[in-house]
Amino acid sequence: MNNFFYQKRVWLTGASSGIGEALAYELAERGAHLILSSRNEVALQSVAAEASRRGATEIWVKPLDLAEHDSLPIIVEEVLRQVGKVDIVIHCSGISQRSLAVETSLEVDKRLMNVNYFGTVALTKALLPSMLMHQLGHIVVVSSLTGKFGTPLRSGYAASKHALHGFFDSLRAELAHTPIQVTIACPGFVRTQISINALTGSGTPQGTMDDATAKGISPKKAARKILHAVERGKEEIWFGGKEVIGVYLKRFFPAYFSKLIAKAKVT
Repeated sequence: MNNFFYQKRVWLTGASSGIGEALAYELAERGAHLILSSRNEVALQSVAAEASRRGATEIWVKPLDLAEHDSLPIIVEEVLRQVGKVDIVIHCSGISQRSLAVETSLEVDKRLMNVNYFGTVALTKALLPSMLMHQLGHIVVVSSLTGKFGTPLRSGYAASKHALHGFFDSLRAELAHTPIQVTIACPGFVRTQISINALTGSGTPQGTMDDATAKGISPKKAARKILHAVERGKEEIWFGGKEVIGVYLKRFFPAYFSKLIAKAKVT
């Protein structure tokens, strides 16, 4: 195994479960130093213990809530005081949705944007000056295939992911004259708790596992694909199962795609 991530300081949001947790373990086995963040400090401590068992020698647990935007610059300052610099930040935190647009309250749409988009942007903006000062850094955003095309029951979620693409594509262009890189990873269905925690129209969690999610790829496989993309300096990757075909259908056969996605089983 190569040593690309060896002793690099990698900050993971959403590290308490799912793809973020899988990334923590993969990075630990590659010798990275880890900063682990999510809202669930108890779960983070458990992940930190397992990451330590797998080889990580330096681990910092830093709970945060991406919806609390004003707190993020302070948390970034605290992290930088502890670790000096962050080589890679991987944004994994997010909330999904399972509700028709007509039945979804505006407060739910706002929450999806506040966490998925504004929280990610706020954390990036707080961290970016340090990366520019050190002239190093790699910003990785775990988006979704719904950042490339919308589907039923995901209007607010898809909007938040599309927004991430717009922001980070623009940021990549602005950073073209620097060593700082930006990678957007777009997974399809991954076997995580995302559908269980997904918001319904009233804002309550769905509480059940979707069939499509249950049949998705493993978080470990998703984590490895993301890290491979980071190693190769890829700007954007799409992965999952047959749902990836939707990106090509949307681009080359948009009318056919519209008919197909309207009838697709997306839960």
